[in-house]
Amino acid sequence: MTTNQKEKLQVRKLTFSGLFLALCLVLPFLTGQIPQIGQALSPMHIPVLLCGFLCGWPWGLAVGFIAPLLRSVLFGMPVMFPGAVAMAFELATYGALAGWLHRKLPKKPAMIYVTLIISMIAGRVVWGIARLIFAGIAGNAFTWAMFIGGAVTNAIPGIILHIVLIPVLVMALERAGLSLNRE
Repeated sequence: MTTNQKEKLQVRKLTFSGLFLALCLVLPFLTGQIPQIGQALSPMHIPVLLCGFLCGWPWGLAVGFIAPLLRSVLFGMPVMFPGAVAMAFELATYGALAGWLHRKLPKKPAMIYVTLIISMIAGRVVWGIARLIFAGIAGNAFTWAMFIGGAVTNAIPGIILHIVLIPVLVMALERAGLSLNRE
């Protein structure tokens, strides 16, 4: 790949990442209108995962880390500490692992599901560790029940949505030639 081609690829990755970051800011407004499950759909997770899959791990990590912090600063939701800060680590893990695993694993549709599930589990574990550390700093408790409730029970609608939606979108975007996760 020539230097000019590498530069064009980086500009495309930056442009797509900006689009995914904008989606992270806007999607919660749309899903927030759905009574009782809107927030549980985890709308910010979708663009971060797509960014990792399509642009690669560094871009997915950056968008994942920045999105909840920027949304907190701009709109006050999620609340900065501990919510947005813990979520920044969670989403950074999603984006980084999705991009890294998608590049390393065989290019088969089943591997998209494997990558997605591993990324989602790891992100939730990182979120739990971050919440535990922040609770300790603040002098609060963070129990196993709180972890299960926040990472699994309350997140079931989002988990289902992501497992159904993300692989379909990744395969469609790759077929359309929009995957930049190379090099």
